[in-house]
Amino acid sequence: MRGVAFCPAHVTGFFKADVEHQKPELMGSLGAGFSIKDGVTTTVTIEKNDKNDFQIKVSGYETDNTDVSEFVINEFLELTEQNYFVTVQHDVAVPIGYGLGCSGAVALSLAFALDQALETKLSKEEIGQIAHTAEIFCKTGLGDVIGAFYGGFEIRTKPGAPGVGFLEKIDAHSKVIIVCFSPVSTKKFLDENLAIINGLGGKMVDRLIQTKDYNEFQDMSVEFAKYVRIMTPKMDSVISELDSIGVKSGVALFGETVFTLVPEQKEAQVLEILKRYDNSILIQSEIDNVGARLF
Repeated sequence: MRGVAFCPAHVTGFFKADVEHQKPELMGSLGAGFSIKDGVTTTVTIEKNDKNDFQIKVSGYETDNTDVSEFVINEFLELTEQNYFVTVQHDVAVPIGYGLGCSGAVALSLAFALDQALETKLSKEEIGQIAHTAEIFCKTGLGDVIGAFYGGFEIRTKPGAPGVGFLEKIDAHSKVIIVCFSPVSTKKFLDENLAIINGLGGKMVDRLIQTKDYNEFQDMSVEFAKYVRIMTPKMDSVISELDSIGVKSGVALFGETVFTLVPEQKEAQVLEILKRYDNSILIQSEIDNVGARLF
């Protein structure tokens, strides 16, 4: 049996963490962000076996850390009455550790593919809750799963997993250009900076609900990045250069990564600027308004 699913990468511009709950599906974050048409495609094949076991392969942008995948696999195998050998192939089209919600996309695409392959027949929300719990347990993210689950440009107004948390979508069909310089450990940053983060994120959510303006979202994202002290000279240089041609930009959390929801008429100018930065990864994409789904 086989399952194939895709989950878009997800960028968060600012957030407020809520981890004061015992149940992981209630934990998460308020905040705002968007999903893009690049992401993670996961293929799962299963065979009956004398014991439960698995193999995980990664192509594209590779990683040695498979904690999130292992958590999701074990959760699904507990739902089955027979033993299986599970082969997982993650095709990762975005760099890992740069604030693009890669671990959430891995967890969610894997959960959808496993539900199809194992015929567990969970609801979409139940599938999303397993992926969200994996992120909480492995300390790799707080709000990427619910954002990528629904897709589009979203404001997360109540923390939690799909089916528990709430969000509002803002209509956005913009081109997205992202420049990535170096990775940042989400787990390490959350462990060390949670109190600083929460001071501003909640206020920004309230402001954005009123305006629903994605240009203001980008300004807030830069303000947030400066407030939590993750802005580097290189990021500041990119933001200033784009601002000089009248283009707003924001910062992806958490990575040394700058994004812009760029007007089409400015796209060529933006690319000309960003291509001058050596040792960077440049991504050109669009908003994904569909969210995680089976292939």
